[in-house]
Amino acid sequence: MYNNQMRILRIAKNMTLEELSEKTGLSAGYLCHLEKGSRRNPSMNVMEIIAIGLGESVADVFFTDR
Repeated sequence: MYNNQMRILRIAKNMTLEELSEKTGLSAGYLCHLEKGSRRNPSMNVMEIIAIGLGESVADVFFTDR
């Protein structure tokens, strides 16, 4: 089940949205919408890019309750 943990992981790593944006090449605005849930169901490619940017697995970022 989809369960976005982006914000929790990003904050735990003391990373700003702008820093994650730089690491992923995705806009900070898009990342913010994903974190808030106003944008849902990113593509698998986008999930992989975000997971790499956070140094986590796709499962840990998008499908795991922490």
